[in-house]
Amino acid sequence: MTAKDQATLVVAQFGPRAAAYVNSVTHSQGEDLKQLAALLAARPGARVLDLGCGGGHAAFAAAPYVKEVVAYDLSHEMVGAVAAEAKRRGLANIATRQGAVETLPFADGEFDLVMTRYSMHHWTDLAAGLKEARRVVKRDGSAVLIDTVSPGKPVLDSFLQAFEMFRDPSHVRNYSVAEYRATLASVGFAIDRITERRIHIAFGPWIERMNTPAVQAEAIRAVQRQVSAEARRHFAIADDGSFELDTAAIEARAV
Repeated sequence: MTAKDQATLVVAQFGPRAAAYVNSVTHSQGEDLKQLAALLAARPGARVLDLGCGGGHAAFAAAPYVKEVVAYDLSHEMVGAVAAEAKRRGLANIATRQGAVETLPFADGEFDLVMTRYSMHHWTDLAAGLKEARRVVKRDGSAVLIDTVSPGKPVLDSFLQAFEMFRDPSHVRNYSVAEYRATLASVGFAIDRITERRIHIAFGPWIERMNTPAVQAEAIRAVQRQVSAEARRHFAIADDGSFELDTAAIEARAV
């Protein structure tokens, strides 16, 4: 699949569901957002770029503490929904831009901090996106990268990628912490801290938010019923299909 094909698929999947992501309870709360706010509270003059902003929840969490947040996403509908919600909340320091993470329309060293939350598993090219993030952040700048992550073990990884793809065909890959370490080092970021967490995913809202076709939702349930006992334990798969995912919040600095 080409980058253009992947971009078209992502926009088709997420554009019509922009309001669902702005209003998503799952995305609007979490210890990771509290962590992000605490990091930015000491940087009132910062200019921040939110890559793959989705429903804008990282931008909303950051805006009260910094000078400006630029919420950037591939979907016109998504950035429009974020702009409307920012206005409704009275967050006048949130600006929006549309485009791909692999080709950012910003100057070198334009931002003090780059952040992204639950977006990287949709990027066409992770290394290219992180390389661009490094380019647009200042020499003494930093990054906060938050996403669901692969457990790394092949049998668990295969299950995770399979049900993510059934739910959302625009899914590219959930990377492991080891993969993030290697990729960040290759583009010029040094990791300061990684905070690993688990999040609970309620099956019904997870499917409804993406408007997953019934046949694909049932395929996920069928796979859940047939996976190994190890996978059932790791993902804490419940009788109703709800489960848990590993996440990581990576704090890094430009080097």
